[in-house]
Amino acid sequence: MLGDLFTTAIIINLFSTMIRLSTPLLIAAMGELVAERSGVMNMGVEGMMLMGALVGYMVSLSTDSLWLGILFAILAGGLMALLLAFMSITLKVDQTVTGLALNLLSSGLTLFIFRAFYDKDNTVNQLFSPFPIPVLSDIPIVGDIFFNQKAPTYFAFLCIPVIAFFLYRTRTGLAIRSAGENPRAVDTRGINVNTIRYMAVIFGGMMAGLAGSFFTNGISSRFMPEITAGRGWLAIIIVIAGNWQPTRMLIATLIFALLDALQFTLQGVGTDIPFQLLLAMPYVIALIALMSSRVRSRMPGVLGVPYVKE
Repeated sequence: MLGDLFTTAIIINLFSTMIRLSTPLLIAAMGELVAERSGVMNMGVEGMMLMGALVGYMVSLSTDSLWLGILFAILAGGLMALLLAFMSITLKVDQTVTGLALNLLSSGLTLFIFRAFYDKDNTVNQLFSPFPIPVLSDIPIVGDIFFNQKAPTYFAFLCIPVIAFFLYRTRTGLAIRSAGENPRAVDTRGINVNTIRYMAVIFGGMMAGLAGSFFTNGISSRFMPEITAGRGWLAIIIVIAGNWQPTRMLIATLIFALLDALQFTLQGVGTDIPFQLLLAMPYVIALIALMSSRVRSRMPGVLGVPYVKE
């Protein structure tokens, strides 16, 4: 059975699936990176992704426009992030409790809306079609894996250099990083720390909403309760495992996505390994990554600490 894994077609399918499955993880993780660099731990990524998945499904289904679905999913994620920012930054509620509360709210609300409007119809949604890049997609093997993907996937990988440049080469990026390291110094420069953190958290929420919409507009043609299946938590772990550095986060994302793709491939070719074990593989690796993440950590100095102006 395992010999079937080494055919060219299976290898191409495995790594092409890895790239596709890395899309929502990478988008959500890059948004979370910006939020955490400002000093706010957004533990509500999973709920924002789940809400984005439902809103993206509903809007694209009713308007026959995938792009409108994505737009409203981004707005839904941003609104949830605004609520989290208000509670954790303005009201200074514990950030972990706030995030968990939003996850519970999103889980219950999306289930209620779905069962109220779509559960009996089980309506199939349209999906993004692959967008092959001219010339590059014709390269044997590599072209099929990397350059014959869907538009949101290209966007996800483009986010890495763009956000890295923004955080480390712009004045606004410097202000965001400083707000997560020494907010009092930012305040003395006349920059409103809370405004910076609001902007960063809302951006992270919008990215989470976009990531969630890919589940119903790019991977599955139907919405299912808890369709994100813990990917929001993986996005947070990717930030930690990547030591808050975009390039390392990419490596962590690809490892988790490869394990996810591998379990789909092994189930497809047939194997005696229990599928429950295959499903658990990414999360087992995530736990190992968390246990080893304390070595040379570049975590923002005041991550999770509300700023109180004196």
